[in-house]
Amino acid sequence: MGPDALQLGTYGGAAAAALLLWAVCVLCRRKRKTGEPPLINGWIPYLGMALLFRKDAFKFLLDQQKKLGDIFTVHIAGRYITFIMDPFQYVYVIRNSKQLEFHEFADKMASKTFDYPALSKGKFPDLKENLHRIYQYLQGKPLDIISDHMMKNLQDIFEWKCSQATDWETEKMYKFCCSVMFEASFITLYGRVPAADGHKVISEIRDKFIKFDASFPYLAANIPIELLGATKKVRKELIHHFLLQNMTKWLGGSKVVQARQDIFEKYELLGDYDKAAHHFAFLWASVGNTIPATFWAMYYLLRHPKALAAVRDEIDHLLHSTGQKRGPTYNIHLTREQLDNLVYLESALNESLRMCSSSMNIRISQEDFVLKLEGNQEVGLRKGDWIALYPQILHMDPEVYEDPKEYKFDRYIENGKKKTTFYKAGRKLKYFLMPFGSGISMCPGRFLAMNEMKMFIFLLLARFDVELVENKAVRLDNSRMGLGILLPDVDIAFRYKLRSLRKRKALGLEVDIGCSDMPPRFVLPEL
Repeated sequence: MGPDALQLGTYGGAAAAALLLWAVCVLCRRKRKTGEPPLINGWIPYLGMALLFRKDAFKFLLDQQKKLGDIFTVHIAGRYITFIMDPFQYVYVIRNSKQLEFHEFADKMASKTFDYPALSKGKFPDLKENLHRIYQYLQGKPLDIISDHMMKNLQDIFEWKCSQATDWETEKMYKFCCSVMFEASFITLYGRVPAADGHKVISEIRDKFIKFDASFPYLAANIPIELLGATKKVRKELIHHFLLQNMTKWLGGSKVVQARQDIFEKYELLGDYDKAAHHFAFLWASVGNTIPATFWAMYYLLRHPKALAAVRDEIDHLLHSTGQKRGPTYNIHLTREQLDNLVYLESALNESLRMCSSSMNIRISQEDFVLKLEGNQEVGLRKGDWIALYPQILHMDPEVYEDPKEYKFDRYIENGKKKTTFYKAGRKLKYFLMPFGSGISMCPGRFLAMNEMKMFIFLLLARFDVELVENKAVRLDNSRMGLGILLPDVDIAFRYKLRSLRKRKALGLEVDIGCSDMPPRFVLPEL
């Protein structure tokens, strides 16, 4: 037999083996049982519908909803995921924490992503519960304290920016938001690096963080980190920054981080590297979504002059009514009540969150059981199946939000107050905006995150005139579909300079006049 025949035989054998493997996968693939939702297997072994889902999850799910109704199961990369598309059924998933579990799934994914031992293996009794209790430091009076520290740190950074901005300064917007929010958040949570090059140290951590964050979607998709280039090396370097010998040098850290340190010290089986990995994971949770959310809030305001004018007028009015000056050398203090009463700012933030969030709320079925839904509906679920809510479908539903693809900064305002009632098919919705998850999977840091974004926008507009330099559309990068706040597909240039402190009297009020070419804005007194 000649070499050509041998080669042909080898290729033929490989092809036959591949065909046999494909046939086995097809024969063994899941079949729908009575009482179960419609099933979409896909024709590619293991991957199922993963490629179509990853290409555009929003469009894919809408297409399936039109064909199959509000409940269906999809085979995606070895997992069977049942999607609940009707928002009136969300509550039946969210409140069922006994048969539909979240924490074990989240622990498994986080431990693999951030390289610490899983908490659910029994080696660390009550550690998960103890860490969860610490989130009390992100609510109530402790929230006020950490928010005050964040405000001070943001002001310090903006003051440094002020010293640089004697005339128009041009920067890339996402880079700007990342630089300011990362440093302010890091100092607020972990403290200042006392070294002379402390700013440089934080910048180096930020740059490594950005590199790691770019690989996060692949790690969340269970891609081995060894296949992701330098990601493993970068992760290790980041974790080493949070070793105890390094953290003890940082000054003025938060109570929430100190409380976490105290708990970790009680577990002898938790190594120094493992503790550091937990601290790194907490940093990612603190800024991984807040930074892009801040970008989108700023971007949409600058793209919409009417929105920018309304939010800036609200800010100026608050400063005037509280007797606070807004010059670069003056510190601004905001109470929680004052932040909460900035209805135009909050509405603008909620609107940008509606448009850029793409979280997938996941639960894992702990057993074969029948999920009972509204209207005597029943859905058969199998042990190990994923059950998913995809709030982006709700956020872009024209029945709930008129012109959902259009940015409307005052969408969440009604008669001058916060609007919290939205309807679908004539019925009031319990859930209408879900950027922070739901139920047991709701982000424990959501109140701090909202405060941070409000303070960033407040200080930016109080200190500076800002405007876009490039007239280009920035779109959502869908590579993080299902993982939280989507990043922009490109960065965009903007410019800023100090607002003038010249004053002019109008209607008995002294009103600050900005130094840009835009006309002055006056806030009418309440009659």
